[in-house]
Amino acid sequence: MAGNHSRPARILGPIGLLLIVVLGTWLFATAMGQVLHPDPQAIPSTTQSHPGASWSEAVDRTRSHIRASLAEQNLPGLSVAVGTGGTILWSEGFGWADLETRTPVTPATRFRIGTASTVLTAAAAGRLLEQERLALDHEIQSYVPKYPKKQWPVTLRHLLANSAGLDTDSGEQDPLHRQRCAQPLEALPSFAQSALLFQPGTQRRSSSYGWILVSAAVESAAKQPFLQYIGEQVFQPLKMTNTGAESATGENPEGIGEPGEDAPFMTLFRNLILQPLGIASPRVQRPEDPATVYTPGFRYSPAARHGLHVVPPRNLSCFAGAMAFYSTPSDLVRLGMAINGGALLQPASGYDGEFMGRRVVSLRVLRDKGLIVAVTSNGSSVDTSALAAKVAETFAQSIKP
Repeated sequence: MAGNHSRPARILGPIGLLLIVVLGTWLFATAMGQVLHPDPQAIPSTTQSHPGASWSEAVDRTRSHIRASLAEQNLPGLSVAVGTGGTILWSEGFGWADLETRTPVTPATRFRIGTASTVLTAAAAGRLLEQERLALDHEIQSYVPKYPKKQWPVTLRHLLANSAGLDTDSGEQDPLHRQRCAQPLEALPSFAQSALLFQPGTQRRSSSYGWILVSAAVESAAKQPFLQYIGEQVFQPLKMTNTGAESATGENPEGIGEPGEDAPFMTLFRNLILQPLGIASPRVQRPEDPATVYTPGFRYSPAARHGLHVVPPRNLSCFAGAMAFYSTPSDLVRLGMAINGGALLQPASGYDGEFMGRRVVSLRVLRDKGLIVAVTSNGSSVDTSALAAKVAETFAQSIKP
């Protein structure tokens, strides 16, 4: 008889679990699939600068375009800055830095800039190259002797040009996402023994591991911690007061990517059931926190085509100058103006175009017009490169011949 009673339980158990998952998915899609900005003109914005009358038309047109883009692409938030003549001409934040807390984006809102961090790292290396404390064609072991020699020589030039042949990280599953590093050298064991993928200088391939090596070389040549050097020699002189990097001791309250992280089932239960019902603990967004990053979800379902979910905040301290930095458009414009005008490094020879162009951040230079434009977003699918090009074009049209 006991067996007869247990059989329905074995059948109903999985059915009940399936119903919970289906209900949770529907609740999640309903809660997160909302249109964020039904009225583009009602999108909140905050500005800290007031450009002169000659730029007012360009600002108005840009505001209208950005609001339309946020509404059309259902993006949480976006920030933009334009600089010319060594000063920030205009900066403004649009939408939400965090949807749950309804924290607005302001010009001071920090955004994680991911692989665009390499531009800042290259600037730090450039300072040392000009002081002849680094040499482009020295093998990397001259500065990082703990990195073993490979089947071909690897130089700093190869690493800066993304042509060194090193592999890159495997995304969120990479061991470095589950570690914390106070110095770039602490990340070496994760990739130091791997063979090169190709002979350096023969191909190009972006490599987070390569930029960790560059960070270690900067630290060695500067004879001080990498983050301290870049802070003192790049950020402070340019007044990039809202730029920094994730710390090895930075807060990660949910243990995302670390041994204390919730089991996958509990994470799924929280995301699909507790959060949509408002049962899970509310997130706290402090003013100094970088904007929460969102990515589209459930794109296979027409009913949830607007669905967004939070990208879990993993500590990126082990990636150092490869992708651990956060910044603001205004700070990035200050960097662009300094490089373009020779205030940080020797003037670039006729550089025009993008210093960085990524999905979440772009820095665009119109050298002949003297304009620098930066755009950042906390939506992982946005094409900030196209937005930065549109902003630059709009402002360039306001410049009289």
